[in-house]
Amino acid sequence: MQNEKTVSVLNDLLNITNDRIEGFSKVEDKVWDTYSPLKSDYDEMVNQSQTMKAELMSLITQRGGDPDNTTSTAGAIHRAWIDLKNSFSGDKAESTLENVVFGEEAAIDAYQDALDSGDLCPESSRVVSDQLHHLKSSYSKFSNLNEMKN
Repeated sequence: MQNEKTVSVLNDLLNITNDRIEGFSKVEDKVWDTYSPLKSDYDEMVNQSQTMKAELMSLITQRGGDPDNTTSTAGAIHRAWIDLKNSFSGDKAESTLENVVFGEEAAIDAYQDALDSGDLCPESSRVVSDQLHHLKSSYSKFSNLNEMKN
């Protein structure tokens, strides 16, 4: 039973990680004209997300589960909202990066909830805790956008 709970929680985190990857694909290159200091951090976040995805899929498989390699419904709705909001936004670069920050906050909350649930096995807790650390580090780099403009 514990394994099923662990797999379920890990699959939820996999969906959230896939949401991040999908969300990152919405950031257009023109954003970096205004926020060039964040470009390397952003690239690192994209790469880190791919690593996190692989780690979660491995943990799920090791526990006899099938990775749910999809995005969440909430993430799809949020991305549709971002598209709509950006179509009316005056400052698309800032608005786009504010959405990155919002997504990172949601991911941090989900990861913390997963750790607090008590449903993760020790190895999974360690990996999820490490991933949460990376999320918080990324979030801190993007949380003060106004200070980052050229």
